[in-house]
Amino acid sequence: MRPTPQPLISELNERSRDVFRRIVDTYLETGGPIGSRTLSRRLTQNLSPATIRNVMADLEDAGLLMAPHTSAGRIPTEVGLRLFVHGLLEVGRLSEDERQNIDAQCAAAGKSVPQALEEATSMLSGLSQCTGLVFAPKTERALKHIEFVHLGPGRALVVMVTEDGLVENRVIEVPLGLPPATLIAASNYLNARLIGRTLDEAKSAIAEDIEDSRAQLDELTGKLVEAGLATVAGRGSDSALIVRGQSKLLGDVTALADLERLRTLFEALETKESMLRLLDATRGGEGVQIYIGADNPLFGISGCSMIVAPYQNSREQIVGAIGVIGPTRINYARIIPMVDYTAKVIGRLLG
Repeated sequence: MRPTPQPLISELNERSRDVFRRIVDTYLETGGPIGSRTLSRRLTQNLSPATIRNVMADLEDAGLLMAPHTSAGRIPTEVGLRLFVHGLLEVGRLSEDERQNIDAQCAAAGKSVPQALEEATSMLSGLSQCTGLVFAPKTERALKHIEFVHLGPGRALVVMVTEDGLVENRVIEVPLGLPPATLIAASNYLNARLIGRTLDEAKSAIAEDIEDSRAQLDELTGKLVEAGLATVAGRGSDSALIVRGQSKLLGDVTALADLERLRTLFEALETKESMLRLLDATRGGEGVQIYIGADNPLFGISGCSMIVAPYQNSREQIVGAIGVIGPTRINYARIIPMVDYTAKVIGRLLG
């Protein structure tokens, strides 16, 4: 059987759109279905229960509604929710008090960036009554100086100084009998290409340069440069996913199967692959991204929705993402602007 093509909002007439909106609004508010008789009393149009049942049947045939139980009313499907959120939802605006609250909670005064991110995640979880999460990448500092220092036979010290004054030292193995001139040549080479750049900005160019400059770099210097580059690449802490308020996802869970799906979700969030997928998901478009159920394989298994927005550093590069995970009937209109504003505040902290 061929799948039913998913309709567009523009393909729904005014009557169908009104019925559909009321059903989704009720579901987001109560989590339950609504029947034709109750719906007839809430619609702006004067429609009989029989007419509403016909409209609901058409919407069900289109894959937008479903009946959770026999003789029950209707609730939206995941497809229907996505159509509503992306086509009919009227997104609210944050109040001045909410903006000031987010600003105060995210304020970086006296805090490290990781601390500010943790507090922002907890704050977002509390305001949204969902699970808050933030993808916090390792800090990429621009380099100011790099130098190789001879320590003895077969060993050298790599000294790295960042533009903000951080000094890191790493010991590496070098070929026995390595002449001092090779250490100097490798230091000069890397200083000319790394200084003022983060590693991500420079390492691909250096790799190509090394390949093109084999004739100019002798074999020992080339190996030392590659060893130094690998050492710089290994510096810093790993990326991290901060998750706060997991218990909020468990509040409405009664079935053991639902609990097991959520456990699988939390385990997946702890893996680096999932974290990278989460960040990659935000790179595909600007602003807030919304994933409902099977929209994203990471969340489809749990029947949850994710609202997430990327945040940028001072060079307008996307370096992380912050958002919430909740049941598919979360308050999208309220949470979308909340996530969007929080991501912008975090971006200013990194400026």
